Amino acid sequence: MRRKRKHSKHNTIKWYQKLRDKYRLVIMNESTLEEKLSFKLSRLNVFIALGTLSILLVFLTTYIIAFTPLREYIPGYSSVGLQKNVYELGLKTDSIEQVLQQKDKYISNLKNIITGNDLHPDYSLTKDTAKATSYSEISDRRSPDDSLLRVEVENQNKYALLSSNETSSEGLGVSNSYIGSVNFYCPLKGMIISNFNSQNRHFGIDVAAQKNEAIKAALSGTVVLANWTLEHGWVLAIQHTGNIITFYKHCSVLLKQQGDYVHAGEPVAIVGETGEVSSGPHMHFELWYNGSPVNPKDYISW
Repeated sequence: MRRKRKHSKHNTIKWYQKLRDKYRLVIMNESTLEEKLSFKLSRLNVFIALGTLSILLVFLTTYIIAFTPLREYIPGYSSVGLQKNVYELGLKTDSIEQVLQQKDKYISNLKNIITGNDLHPDYSLTKDTAKATSYSEISDRRSPDDSLLRVEVENQNKYALLSSNETSSEGLGVSNSYIGSVNFYCPLKGMIISNFNSQNRHFGIDVAAQKNEAIKAALSGTVVLANWTLEHGWVLAIQHTGNIITFYKHCSVLLKQQGDYVHAGEPVAIVGETGEVSSGPHMHFELWYNGSPVNPKDYISW
């Protein structure tokens, strides 16, 4: 037994020593037999290097699969936000379906109103309101005096763009009760080279400035026009509350599109000299109130 144990121990030591035996890996030139590169290796070092490399490869592969978008290319893995996108698309689809149903009911009710049929029960008045209102007692008869009054009112200033009881400094008949209380932002600092003159159909002022200078919105509102015209080049118009509209003409670049909401003082365009009637870099600015042009110098400090 002792001999077997000694023999086993001797084999173990011999096997371990073989692992630590040094070997030399030589890379030589085949034609000249010149030694180019050599490495001193042992079996133990090779096993350790291969084991470490295998562990690193496994760790790197696991990291790529778990924490990088590359896992999407592996069959069986879904994209990172796929479930979230599917949920949001489902909500949008449901909302669109509800809107389409309401539109269909609305159009159906319009047809029923035109043809004299009953309204759709889901889109009509409540039952209490319908019962409380008696439409059979309504009369559509007009007296002769009422008809004459209607004709007189309709023909009064029929072809006039402005009412006779509105006043302004330029004689355009525009009331300044509301617009006078509005605080406008100066859209462009520069020299006024052409003033407002409604008689010559110059419904704004021309402000000269350096080229490529930013034009800012005079008031918060929604862009209703952003287009090119042959006469005035790039033109941008903003609709504001209180029935106020501002125009910015001869721009070189428009920074906003139709439908965009802008705040007062926000850049909306760049000064240019586009258009056939332009002579040098400047901005033609117009201020309209209740459908009529007013002098911007009366309401904005330049």
